[in-house]
Amino acid sequence: MNIGILALQGGYQAHAECLKKLNVGYSYVRHPNELNDSGALIIPGGESAVFIKLLSENNLWDTLLSYKKPILGTCAGAILLAKKVGSPSQATLNRISMTIERNAYGRQLASHIATGTYLATQSEIEMLFIRAPKITAIDNTVSILVSHNHQPMAVQENNCIAATFHPELSRDNTLHRYFIQQVLAHEAVIF
Repeated sequence: MNIGILALQGGYQAHAECLKKLNVGYSYVRHPNELNDSGALIIPGGESAVFIKLLSENNLWDTLLSYKKPILGTCAGAILLAKKVGSPSQATLNRISMTIERNAYGRQLASHIATGTYLATQSEIEMLFIRAPKITAIDNTVSILVSHNHQPMAVQENNCIAATFHPELSRDNTLHRYFIQQVLAHEAVIF
C-alpha cells in the first residue's frame, strides 16, 4: 500500500510521520503522475485558496477531480472536499455533501485542543484546531465519525473522509488507522 500525501504546502510532513509510525508506505504528490501512482491520498491542512492555485499551477486540479481512490482531507483538505464553502465561496473537489465555513473559530490565537468522541467505539479522540473550519450542514448520505458537543468534526461519504482538526499533530492516530482500513477495503474491492 502506498498513500500519497499532497506536498504543495501545509503539514504534509506530519502526515508522513504518522504513516511511518503505522508502518504504511507513502510518497509525496506534487505532479499528476505521482497522484496516479498512489493508492489513496491525504490532503493536509494549509490555506485552501492557496491549495487551489497550486493545484492548478501543478496541473493537479483536473486529475484530482477525476481521482476515484480514497481521500483524507484535514482542515484545508476538508474544505476542498466539501460540496459547498460558506463565505467566501470557492471552488472545491465536490466530494462530500456538506457545507463548511472557513476559519470558523477565529484567528490563530483561537487555536485550541479539544476532546471529541470517535463514534465507532465511543472513545475519546484528541483534536487540535488551528484556524479550523466548521462543518455547518451535512446531507443524510454523510456519516459522522467524530463529534464534539453534538457537532461533526470528522465525516465520511463514500471513500472520502474530512476532518476539521489536525489528527497528524496529535499523539492519537485513530483517524489515520481508520483511513488505512478504508484504503485496504477499497483495494480489496478493486483486486
